[in-house]
Amino acid sequence: MYIGPTTLERLQRSVIAVPPLARRDDLRLHPEENRRLIRFLESGGISTLLYGGNANLYNIALSEYASLLEMLAEFAGEDTWVIPSLGPSFGMMMDQAAILREHAFPTAMVLPPAFAFTSTGLATGIRHAVEVYGRPIVLYLKDERILDLEDVRRLVDDHLVSWIKYAVVRRDPRQDEYLRQLVQLVDPHRIISGIGEQPAIIHYRDFGLAGYTSGCVCVAPQLSMQMLAAMREGKFERAEEIRQLFAPLEDLRNAISPIRVLHEAVRLAAIAETGPLLPHFSGVTSEQSSAIQAAATALRQTDGVTVGNR
Repeated sequence: MYIGPTTLERLQRSVIAVPPLARRDDLRLHPEENRRLIRFLESGGISTLLYGGNANLYNIALSEYASLLEMLAEFAGEDTWVIPSLGPSFGMMMDQAAILREHAFPTAMVLPPAFAFTSTGLATGIRHAVEVYGRPIVLYLKDERILDLEDVRRLVDDHLVSWIKYAVVRRDPRQDEYLRQLVQLVDPHRIISGIGEQPAIIHYRDFGLAGYTSGCVCVAPQLSMQMLAAMREGKFERAEEIRQLFAPLEDLRNAISPIRVLHEAVRLAAIAETGPLLPHFSGVTSEQSSAIQAAATALRQTDGVTVGNR
């Protein structure tokens, strides 16, 4: 497992995969299937794995956390950068930070709270967590109400942030005043587009972000890496062609649930047996499952197929 510093080269080396977490029918972690998914991603060129929302770490038990970290560290390849998450509540974040301190992960992402917080209070909580953890964290900006820009800037200036996952959904990602102000306060090379392939080209080309995270990369890693390479080469028409191939599965994720659909897609595309989701999530309907299987299977069949240059 990679345990070095966060650098631009590391951030841009790979699409940052955000995988689901495989579980047995009794909800325990499923080591063999999680290993299988990690190997599938690594074989497709992915070298950064971020375990957060798609892994449903919002609902993980504290008693399971150390076992999860040990499993991920064991299964990751020598050059694979694994980033676990902590939070979102302050108490959970602090207890997890103490556990993380005993492991070699160079950074971890703070899951964003949905309520019961203020921007200044959350920033203070993050400072406490970093003090316990002893290493900078990844900020997850999922809503512009989570952290005021000045609170973000102060955390970055105080060297408490390794990088930022930017995932504020816009009807038109080109019209994003919050992001436009953010890249004026923080080096955009420390910000990653965090909503999959959908806005990644615009975020990279128009706002200068360093790369992107993806859930659907877990179905088509080579294809997603082709898209990242095309973006880095300035071949945006080619990148857009590739992005369109992800659209059917991403549309289902938007319509149903990003986490639930991806969890099923990895299983239905015969990549890994992900098993049940932890409560408080439920599964999908049979009708939804049929649509997910069709989209996931079609996407996987394109993986490794070179999309023509332009």
